[in-house]
Amino acid sequence: MERPKFPRLAQNSLSTAGAIVALVTGLIMIVMLGISLTGVETNAYFGIFVFMVLPVFLVLGLLLIPLGMFRQWRRWQRSGREEMPEWPLIDLNRTGHRNATIIFLVGTILFIGIGAVGSYQAYHFTESVTFCGTTCHEVMEPEHTAYLQSPHARVACAECHVGYGAGWYAKSKLSGAYQVYATLANKYPQPIPTPITSLRPAQETCERCHWPEKRYGAQQRQSFHYEYDESSTPWAINMLVRVGGGNPILGHTAGIHWHMNVGVDIEYIARDERRQDIPWIRAVDRNTGRVTVYQNEKKLLTEEEINSTPKRRMDCVDCHNRPSHIFHSPDHAIDEAITLQKIDRSLPDIKRIAVEAMAKEYDTKAAASAGIAGTIADYYKLKDAAFYHANEVQITKAIGATQEAFSKNIFPWMKAKWSGYPDNIGHFINPGCMRCHDGKHKSADGVTITRECNTCHSILSQGRPDSLQMSTSEGGLEFVHPVDISDAWRETGCYECHQGVQP
Repeated sequence: MERPKFPRLAQNSLSTAGAIVALVTGLIMIVMLGISLTGVETNAYFGIFVFMVLPVFLVLGLLLIPLGMFRQWRRWQRSGREEMPEWPLIDLNRTGHRNATIIFLVGTILFIGIGAVGSYQAYHFTESVTFCGTTCHEVMEPEHTAYLQSPHARVACAECHVGYGAGWYAKSKLSGAYQVYATLANKYPQPIPTPITSLRPAQETCERCHWPEKRYGAQQRQSFHYEYDESSTPWAINMLVRVGGGNPILGHTAGIHWHMNVGVDIEYIARDERRQDIPWIRAVDRNTGRVTVYQNEKKLLTEEEINSTPKRRMDCVDCHNRPSHIFHSPDHAIDEAITLQKIDRSLPDIKRIAVEAMAKEYDTKAAASAGIAGTIADYYKLKDAAFYHANEVQITKAIGATQEAFSKNIFPWMKAKWSGYPDNIGHFINPGCMRCHDGKHKSADGVTITRECNTCHSILSQGRPDSLQMSTSEGGLEFVHPVDISDAWRETGCYECHQGVQP
């Protein structure tokens, strides 16, 4: 049987090396594509290797084959040892040409097939949570960890950060190219600054699932707080939050989502990049066309400042600015751990000491783990050694829960924690709603944006277990502060005292 013959032009070291590289890379890609299609492998670096690194070597190997043939042809032309045509000839009557043509056609079909599958998988891989959250592990660890604990943990990152459509996909990849460079060159900021100014409008992302015009009424929300006393006394508050919504066509708009472009267009000017200091607001009623401008009496802007400063149109993320990346404060995280019985409330002073241990400054996660264990254990050992040994199991469990809370909410390397990322929902440890609803923003005709509590929520019940107050009216209860501060809470915002640790 006659051995297959290949064109003499292909019989050179460069073409041979290219063929070997392309063949080996192609086989590896087929095997690894098969593994990836099973859904078993989720490691980000596996995906990068399969969809980004191997294709480069495959294309390089294939390019080397014709490059080697061209070099050989040019070498023979210059040598003059035999007549060479001006252009290479393809003669299918020659065994070598015929074999080369078959190999080229088969190889092209395989390359297109593998390339199509690989490109499709690469597209989806670069849109995956695995790629977004774990490729640059240290950089994205805070956001990825918080995302996994968030209400949007089953919504892919790209659904909000990119959305649908080729235009925004291309824009996000171009933006991502610089982010890759910044990561490799170690030039990224710590912590990552927010808000992200390149996000597409919320109406094109959030409102694909959340539809304010189909939303009415209120949502019930119950929270459990624990005081900083020896018994970590529980204080429960149960309220109805008037989220509202509605459709102006049907003549019904109300509640908090009235802001969200349901019946009114709102624009504002922020003095700072984080949009926490808002001195100027303009509301346009869609039904009547009435325009009302409100200004903070203590931070009035000049006409020149108003005209020259960019104005932002309010949308979902102006309030829901941390929908998937929530860094809870030590106060909140320990309250949650006690509520879920991860921490035994019967341990004396456990709320206070756990918050104190979690809130300390640590340089690394390992230092935090050791520091939390030392702070809590030493407190009980020094206070009462006999009590410590009698309750060592509960204390060890409390240490583990505090370490877990730290690992999910505080990231020393990236300097990411609750205090660096204001959450605009509510007004407990950040201004949030009170950026505008502080009682200081007035219109020219003397109308003040309200700061009354029952404008947005009604308290159904509140208090300690032995003195729980229950509402008997539609308007709800008047707020009662767990610690008697007289009427000070009426004049100041919660966030002015509460910073996420013991006030």
